[in-house]
Amino acid sequence: MALRDAIKTGAGARAFALGLYAFLHGSQSSETRFERWCEVVANLPRKQTRVLTWPVVTIMGFIAQPDLHFFLKPTVTRSGAEKYGLPLHYQSRPNWGTYGELISMVKKIKTDLRDLRPRDMIDIQSFLWVMGSDEYPD
Repeated sequence: MALRDAIKTGAGARAFALGLYAFLHGSQSSETRFERWCEVVANLPRKQTRVLTWPVVTIMGFIAQPDLHFFLKPTVTRSGAEKYGLPLHYQSRPNWGTYGELISMVKKIKTDLRDLRPRDMIDIQSFLWVMGSDEYPD
């Protein structure tokens, strides 16, 4: 809802589209692109709820470039990582420190799971979801 409201206006939609393009295809470092993307999302118009959340800032990269980006659902991802033995140093406000650590962590998990042949971050996100979700019994 918050994202939908934020991009209803032409200015919001334009800022979102240009910011997303720069995040996905910019020439700066991953850190700079991610931090600038967070700034764009933080500055989008909002009605009542925050737009700058981990799911909002990570879903588009995950969909567009699943080889590079990870979709962070904080509760389940943190739980899955902890059960795996790699706790994530999480901060609720999206930032490069947490995201960069997350990307390093999931690359390690992907390497650890190489015998299962994970194709991209979608497979790793699914793995951590099963590990961390209450939907699946131990």
